Order: sequence, then C-alpha cells, then structure tokens
Amino acid sequence: MKRLNRRQFTSLAAASAAATAVVSSSRPARAIAANEVLGVAIVGANGRGGDHINGFHADKRTEIRAIVDVDSAVGNKRADQIEKMQGRRPEVFTDMRKAFELDSIDIVSTATPNHWHALCGLWAMQAGKDVYIEKPISHNITEGRMLIEAAKKYGRMCQTGTQCRSSGALRPAMEFIAAGGIGDCNFARGLCYKRRKSIGAIGDYPVPKNVDFDMWSGPATMTDPKVTRQQFHYDWHWQRHYGNGDLGNQGPHQTDIARWGLGLMRHPETILSYGGRLGYQAERKDPNYIDAGDTANTCVSIYDYGDKCIVFETRGLGVDDSADEEINKLFMATRGNKVGVIFYGSDGYVVQESYSRCLVVDKDFNIVKEFKGGQPHYENFIDAVISRNAAELNADATQGHLSAAISHLGNISYYLKEDNRVSPKELSDAVAKASKFDDNQATLERTLKHLTDNGVDLDKYPVSLGAMLKFDNETEKFIDNPAADQLLTREYRPGFELPKVTA
Repeated sequence: MKRLNRRQFTSLAAASAAATAVVSSSRPARAIAANEVLGVAIVGANGRGGDHINGFHADKRTEIRAIVDVDSAVGNKRADQIEKMQGRRPEVFTDMRKAFELDSIDIVSTATPNHWHALCGLWAMQAGKDVYIEKPISHNITEGRMLIEAAKKYGRMCQTGTQCRSSGALRPAMEFIAAGGIGDCNFARGLCYKRRKSIGAIGDYPVPKNVDFDMWSGPATMTDPKVTRQQFHYDWHWQRHYGNGDLGNQGPHQTDIARWGLGLMRHPETILSYGGRLGYQAERKDPNYIDAGDTANTCVSIYDYGDKCIVFETRGLGVDDSADEEINKLFMATRGNKVGVIFYGSDGYVVQESYSRCLVVDKDFNIVKEFKGGQPHYENFIDAVISRNAAELNADATQGHLSAAISHLGNISYYLKEDNRVSPKELSDAVAKASKFDDNQATLERTLKHLTDNGVDLDKYPVSLGAMLKFDNETEKFIDNPAADQLLTREYRPGFELPKVTA
C-alpha cells in the first residue's frame, strides 16, 4: 500500500491556475529575541475570529497588533474591543497584504471564509510570518499540498485549527486506542448530526455597505453584483464557490480525530458519497422551494483505506428521535445534536462526544473509562513559533491537508454525480460493497429513515448517488478520472492566483 511521501512535491502545485506570487518577494522572518512579545495579525475578525482574538490575548507571549477584515465596521469594532482588552489598539486593514508588510507582525492567524485560507497562508509565509489557519486548511486539495511545501521552503510554522489535536481528553484517548485499549480497531464513524435550517431562497441580495466585496471574493471568481444568499457573513459555508458544506465545516474536526485514532497518515484509496440537499421543501410546505445553498445537507461519505475505513455522516435536518439505537446508546442521548466520533474495537468503543470529553464504552454500552481536558492549541502553536521546531506542532500543515482532503474527496464524489438521483434499491446495490468494515446497508437504512422522518418524499426527491472514486496517494490524483481531477483545484481570479511554490 502506497503511503504519502512528506518530501514529495506533487505535480498538482504546478497544475494550479496560478504561477505568480502576489506578495512581491519572500523574505526571512526577523530573529525573535528572548522574552520578546510576538506581534499577531488576525485576518477575518468576525465569527470564528473572536476565538482567535481570545486565544492569542490569553497568552502573554503575544500581542494583537493588526486586525484585517474586509468589513470595515467589523474590523473597527474588534479593534475597539481589543484596545479595552490589552490597552493598545491594533491597526485595522481591509487588505491583508498591508498587514503582512509590517515588521512588527510575527504571526498571522486567519479565520476568513474557506476560499481565502490557503492564499492567506501562502502570502503570509512568503512575507516571513508563521501562520495559524482555521480548518479546513484549504478549499481544495491542490491548495493543501502547496501549504505544506511553502512551510518547508520558507521555514515557517503552520498550525491548523483542528484544536482537538491539543485536547487533554483526546490525546490520552488516542493513545489508549493505539495501545489496544478497545482491542483491534480498524473502523471509525464521524457524526455531524447538527440541525441546519434553510439559508433562505436563492435571490439577488445587496452586499453589506461596509464590505469590500472585491477583497471578500479574493481568489474566487466574482459573482458581483449578484449575491444569492440573505445572510452574507455566515451562509457562504453552504455555497461551494466559497465553502465546503458541513462536510468541510464540521467534518475536518471529526475526520481528523478518526484518522488520528486509526493511525492513518495517508489519503483513502476509494471514496463514495451519497446524499443531497433535501427536506427544505417539506419544511417550507412548498414543493417548488429552492434553497440558496448548493452543498449537501444530508450526506454519507465512505472512505476506504484498504486495511481501515472512515465513514462520515452529515445530517442537517431534525435530529431528535432519529431511530439510531446503537448511536443513541453510545452518546447516551436520543435527542439533540450529536457531533463526534465513534471508534469500533473488538473489545468495545471509544466515543469522542465533545472537544473535551471522550468515553470508553464496553460491548454492553457501559462507560468504563473517561478522558477529560481542555485544548491549549494556540499555546502549542506559540511554543513552536518560539522554539522554531515544527515537530512540536500538534496539527501541522500535513495533518491539516490530510484531514481537509477527506472532506474535499467526499464532496467531489457527490458533486460529480449530484444529478444521479436513484431509488433506495439502486442505492442499496451500490453501497453493498463500499467497505467491508461497516454494515453499509444498516447505515443506508438509518439515513433514509432520517429523511422520511423529516418529511422527505424519496420518490419525488431521491437521494443522489455519487461517483465511486479511486485515489492515488503518490500523485494526489484520481485514477482514470479526468473529470474528478479537474475538481482538485479551481479557477482563480486574476490578481489572486496562488503563488508558485518550488522546492
């Protein structure tokens, strides 16, 4: 079985649509003196950016010196807040490149929309900054590989925001699995049973007046003057032009944990997804209703590694009383969201039920051990920035790339065949041999019952059966599937192309 070669620079980087650096020149970072306070630029101050602000403010080795946000109102509001927190107001920018020019900035921490993650990281590393990049580290697989190579070339620390890698609960739980605590373990199921209401009908909505939409769009091709969603600042998650759906929003946390516990440092060999954006017609009592999102709100993705397997289930409709008897027992609950990972061992289970709690459950569904603890993830990153030892990073660019790629691969399977709407019988036949590790039929039946329990008429709104894909770990390309290969990258807008990174 071929494994990912960390030193390999694949041809995908060269295949990117861009080859010219936007930051004019790469320069080494300045030397860091002992006991020096490190300057931080937060890029993307809304939403998740608030956690970045709190995380770096809590560590006295850092000071927030710049805020970058394309919404000037958000940027200035955050700067006012930070001034009260630390006694010094950070500079405010709408163009991240101006912040990267500052010698006072050592660290760039980005919580932008997904389509900006990689380019922000690449520009920052070229400018001699260390980077903390929210999950998913990339919008597509090509971008993730380029971040790995950039971190090597420029000698930068690159941490991914999969904070469970630093969790005081997760770390010992993963060691417990590796030591045979639940016997042989070769299968993990990630869950995102998380209610997601419709984001509203597709339409033509104005861009908020304080937003620089040119900079917001960045590497994505422009859709101006038409913005098709009502809630501008969050619902991009469910539009594939910018986001990756819950498969790429919540998924990188759980699939990262699943891959970690199974000891997988490579991509899956085969991938199959099935699902759709379903159920909103029944909720709105309008059979012609079209939601503005175009990512799946219900999806099962099967990732087979040959000797091990990960299944990730996304459910965005109502998740109460979902008739999942075994899962309900393992999560000790029948109602409400269930977000986590179940590891299936020959002697029992490990259940990651939150970012700070893991349970060991025996075959009779009794809790026999518990792991608890917090997540000093920013602290871990700052430690590595100071030591200049990338091996100290709990979630480096390679880990981030492999876990983001799982989401991208699952989405590609779905996107290629989203119009391939089939009957339950056809689904059953297709998934029957998807993996020897899961009871594929039982997973399908639970998923279909979830849909019908939420009012989905499967005859009128059938589930889409994605493409069965085979992936080559060495080349990071699909095997004999040019259409799938095209989705390994994207069309980049002139002026925002990915810079070429060479060894």
